[in-house]
Amino acid sequence: MKACLFCIALLLGGAHAAAQAEVFERTLANGLKVIVKEDHRAPVVVQQIWYKAGSMDERTGVTGIAHVLEHLMFKGTKTVPAGEFSKRIAAAGGRENAFTSYDYTAYFQQLHKSKLPLAMQLEADRMRNLNLTAADFAKEIKVVMEERRLRTDDEAHALLQEKMMAAIYQQHPYQHPVIGWMSDLELLTVGDAKAWYGRWYAPNNATLVIAGDVKADEVFALAQRHYGAIPKHALVPQRVFIEPAQAGIKRMVVKAPAELPLLVMSYHAPTLHSPEQDWKPYALEILAGVLDGNESARLNKHLVREQQVASGVGAGYDATSRGPSLFTLEATPSENKAVNDVETALRQEIAQLVNEGVSEEELKRVKAQVMAGEIYKRDSVFYQAMQIGQMESIGLTHRAIPVMLEKLQAVTAEQVRQVAKEFLQDDNLTIAVLDPQPLSGKPKAPQGVSYAH
Repeated sequence: MKACLFCIALLLGGAHAAAQAEVFERTLANGLKVIVKEDHRAPVVVQQIWYKAGSMDERTGVTGIAHVLEHLMFKGTKTVPAGEFSKRIAAAGGRENAFTSYDYTAYFQQLHKSKLPLAMQLEADRMRNLNLTAADFAKEIKVVMEERRLRTDDEAHALLQEKMMAAIYQQHPYQHPVIGWMSDLELLTVGDAKAWYGRWYAPNNATLVIAGDVKADEVFALAQRHYGAIPKHALVPQRVFIEPAQAGIKRMVVKAPAELPLLVMSYHAPTLHSPEQDWKPYALEILAGVLDGNESARLNKHLVREQQVASGVGAGYDATSRGPSLFTLEATPSENKAVNDVETALRQEIAQLVNEGVSEEELKRVKAQVMAGEIYKRDSVFYQAMQIGQMESIGLTHRAIPVMLEKLQAVTAEQVRQVAKEFLQDDNLTIAVLDPQPLSGKPKAPQGVSYAH
């Protein structure tokens, strides 16, 4: 294990040096930040444009508009007809798509490095010249509504997650789904889309990330040529929401057609604000690895293999976001076991960790796995760009990336125990249970489900 950690340390040193040597940054006069990550292993380039506006910036009553506008960005401009954007990228041998989150909206293309000027031309064009019509909006809002039906209303786990988020957050806009509430989608208009586009889609509210087999100076010149003439405009200040402290455990049951019950336990948790000074988010990441980092992690070993109380378990935590975070445990009861049995077992695991802590050997193993996973993900040029874009869009910078790896490596066993004790407690907790209903109208076999009150 010492040898493994020594290898990780060497990789970290190499990653830190590479980050310093290969990442270049420049801000155009119109406020567009351009970041270039050189990676010359293959003749491929990734372009990503990140707008610092996501669903958390929506007003009550117009939820879903960020995602709807993402769809409409493919409906053409004055010079590029609807559907032509995707056709031209495909004809160049590339692939493209987009995604909307709570925190940001991003668009990307991955293609041969010689086609970067084409990708920039198309992306810059729709940053300022999007052709938003009532007819296109009417068609696309129906697509989004159907997407919501298929991916949320008719998908039990997604429905559970949506209702749980609405219960967890009292004030923060994370309580609203990214795709929007159906009642809001039904009332949105093309005017709402135009207002969103006009408010947030500007060079001074965006970060352009280029990664791959390129030279930074050439990329900066291309960016100036294609994006430089787009005017900046005054931006509406983004509101900072402070979620009130939870005053006691919350419980909910969601009934939906499904094969099996599911238990989800989510605890309020902090996010990273100062990569150099914070330590709790790093300790929470290691805690997630202790509980669910691999097949030999505690939850799988104890609840699935030894006690056989659960057929599947998981733990998750995200340290990087604009808003607050959650530390989440979830489990599916084994046959003839109840949701209460799984909750009891999970609580016992937490209590044992708080009382007995984590051994140094276990900590070393988890660190090695967490660090190796982070480093190996960097084999992907796309992921390198993703990591940079996300960090810039949530208010941190790409310069924090190597710092974060070093801080993860410095987490102590006592820090892991401390964050488990501080955050994994009932006043911080929301519990949601999926109560499976019959599928396709057929009676479902009993699963031994019972609920605590």
